[in-house]
Amino acid sequence: MSVSERTFVFLKPESVMRGLIGEIVSRFERKGLLLIGAKLIQLTTAQAQMLYQVHTGKSFFQELVSHVTSAPVFVMVWQGPNAVTIARNLIGATNPANATPGTVRGDFALNVTPNAIHGSDSTENAKRELSIFFTEKELVSYSKPTEQQYQLK
Repeated sequence: MSVSERTFVFLKPESVMRGLIGEIVSRFERKGLLLIGAKLIQLTTAQAQMLYQVHTGKSFFQELVSHVTSAPVFVMVWQGPNAVTIARNLIGATNPANATPGTVRGDFALNVTPNAIHGSDSTENAKRELSIFFTEKELVSYSKPTEQQYQLK
C-alpha cells in the first residue's frame, strides 16, 4: 500500500487570466488526488523569492519572480499516494516544447516562464513550499470512501 503524501501546486497568472482553473483542477480530481487546500491570491515578491529560492542568482530568477507576482495565482495542496510524482506527471515537462500532449503544460503553455503551472519536485520541497502559503489549520482532512486506506497518519 502506498503512503499518502502532500504536494504543492499553483496555477500561474496566465492560467488564472485565461480561465483555466476549473479545467486544470478537474484533471487532478479525475486522477484521484484530494484537494485539501486552495485559494486565489496575489503573490508578494517575498513569497515568490521564498518559493523559488533554489534559483536565486540564476539568470531567469528575477523574470520568474516578476512574472508570478504580476497577477493573481491559484495555490493548492493536493494529497494522495505518490502525490508529488503524480502531480509532476500531470503537469508535464518544465519546457512546454518538451511537454507531452495531455499534460497541463503540453496543452496550455508555449514558453518556459509563463508555463501555466508550478508543482513541487519532492516531498521535502512540497512541505517547504506549501508552508509559505498555508497553515495547517487551512488544510482540510477528509477522504473518499473508496480511498480511506490512504489517510495520512
